[in-house]
Amino acid sequence: MASSSQNTFDESSDDTFDDIFDQEFDEKFDEFFDQAFENFTIGGAKKKRKPQAYIERNHEEGHIRLWNDYFSDTPTYPDNLFRRRFRMNKPLFMHIVDRLSNEVLYFREKKDGLGRISLSPLQKCTAAFRVLAYGSAADAVDKYLRLGETTTRLFVEHFVEGIIYLFGDEYLRRPKLTDLQRLLDVGEYRGFPGMIGSIDCMHWEWKNCPTAWKGKYFRCSDKPTIVLEAVASYDLWIWHAFFGPPGTLNDINVLDHSPVFDDIIKGEALNVTFSVNGREYHMAYYLTDGIYPKWANFIQSIPLPQGPQAVLFAQRQETVRKDIERAFGVLQARFAIVKNPALFWDKFKIGKIMRACIILHNMIVENERDGYTQYDVSEFQQGEDNGSSHVDLTYSTDIPTNIANQMGVRIRIRDRQMHQQLKDDLVQHIWHKFGRDEDNN
Repeated sequence: MASSSQNTFDESSDDTFDDIFDQEFDEKFDEFFDQAFENFTIGGAKKKRKPQAYIERNHEEGHIRLWNDYFSDTPTYPDNLFRRRFRMNKPLFMHIVDRLSNEVLYFREKKDGLGRISLSPLQKCTAAFRVLAYGSAADAVDKYLRLGETTTRLFVEHFVEGIIYLFGDEYLRRPKLTDLQRLLDVGEYRGFPGMIGSIDCMHWEWKNCPTAWKGKYFRCSDKPTIVLEAVASYDLWIWHAFFGPPGTLNDINVLDHSPVFDDIIKGEALNVTFSVNGREYHMAYYLTDGIYPKWANFIQSIPLPQGPQAVLFAQRQETVRKDIERAFGVLQARFAIVKNPALFWDKFKIGKIMRACIILHNMIVENERDGYTQYDVSEFQQGEDNGSSHVDLTYSTDIPTNIANQMGVRIRIRDRQMHQQLKDDLVQHIWHKFGRDEDNN
């Protein structure tokens, strides 16, 4: 009996000792691990772990403030200040917010596990748009809209993807029949029949370009850049945008990689027929600066004009060609993120930002086009027998896209003789159209 009780006492003592040992070991191990993690060193410098503090931003307050300032029935700021700060009119901005909130899952208002409503679509779109418009840091909107830096960066990425997905096909399209007719009418009115826009390149500085790539993206300056090739019309609409070539390439090198003539080569472009100085032509053209090659689709100025006709042509060409320069200037003024150095590391994300900014730019142009100064083309449209050139548009999609046809189109595009003939006829046409005004002056 005594032996049995003694054995029972010994077993319970052993269990108690094991429990105490395990508890003390766990406490000592946790204490040692905490001290080691808190005082670990990197490069000889002691680093201490800082606790991650949760910041209660009260994003509902940010939504209420934003709504009362701009979107209520009696907003604090009038429509002219809204246009200045959002770069567009309020109905257009609300149209964008509605499309994103209805068709893009990320911008829908949701509830978390506790039933708390998430950030509103107005907050998300406003935060992304402020970063694009002002080119500011991601945490610059925290105090007003009540959202953090990482959240704002995610909003920007999803916002540009949503803009491209919803509006890219409509606002980065090739000119339709009515668009092309309007461009040609305005070109005729300005003295350049057959002209549909101006082409040039712009450089966007890439601040966070990877070191291994800097030799590829550096050019004359000490800053790496990415090139944008664009075609713009008189109303600053950007019809063609090719972004991505490194800054070491000049305009001719970019043109060699550009898809600007792919529609013509594939037989998918509209046929344009116009007459200049009594001679008929069948290919529209762009106005360019002197670096572009002497092709049938490009008309440059005259570097050293001799005689009044050449001088007048050079003045008119250089004046009309400023459309593309104005388009670049307005694009950078509306979206400072394009003007300031790009801070993203990923070139693919930078390309999406540029594409989205161009789409938004074209949306603003379409929305406010009625307020711009319009050219009166009624005289050209009504008068067919007064010596004015006319435009006839037909589809050419029935041409087989084989190698022989594509090579033939390439030869037509690069025809230097046709280029010189068209340029001489334009010199004569402009002199007949505007020469009297110059004589009277």
